Amino acid sequence: MQDATVRPVLQLQGLKRTFRQGDREIPVLQGASTELYPGQAVALVGPSGAGKSTLLHIAGLLETPDGGRVIVNGADCSRLSDSERTRVRRTELGFVYQFHQLLPEFSALENVLLPQMIRGVPRRTGEARARQLLTMLGLGERLAHQPSQLSGGEQQRTAIARALANAPKLLLADEPTGNLDPTTSAHVFHELLELVRHTGVAALMATHNLALASRMHRVLILDGGQLIETTPASVG
Repeated sequence: MQDATVRPVLQLQGLKRTFRQGDREIPVLQGASTELYPGQAVALVGPSGAGKSTLLHIAGLLETPDGGRVIVNGADCSRLSDSERTRVRRTELGFVYQFHQLLPEFSALENVLLPQMIRGVPRRTGEARARQLLTMLGLGERLAHQPSQLSGGEQQRTAIARALANAPKLLLADEPTGNLDPTTSAHVFHELLELVRHTGVAALMATHNLALASRMHRVLILDGGQLIETTPASVG
């Protein structure tokens, strides 16, 4: 049972989102609600087209819902200005995508350093943080390598380190291992869960891989525009 004294990192309250396609209205989210707490890895599952990416975009303040509230670390972000939303994304949130989106001209260390420098972290401090994260992910000997010199798994580990560079409270991941072979996917996923445990970040990860989802702390099924919680054991 969740400790009542611990504040949720993310609260989604009654999210609604409808898209228009010609004359048709397509409801995607119809009152989706949930809470995430520090140190939890939560799987978001559901069929293609169910709205998982839309929900992640709304939770990450990249998209505005038609209704409902998004509360990040106790702050209601529903009515923030664009600049305020950008500030929250930069300080509170980390993002991992299916494709690593690393900057090809920079080394692994520099890719993890850059978001810290944008935030104003001194270079020496940022380099130490980048080195620590990459070493935790098994890339201590690959710091100077550019993305083209890294394997797919190493590239995605670097992307995970970059997402955690500014010590976010919430990590949002959209199929973070979906572009990897099963063995590499399992290794990267294991290291990601270890980082969640070690850093205390809350993580919401959309995935089609039910075997990986079954290893998380919680599983949310997006069905009919709403979030239904089930046990990890039930999806394995």
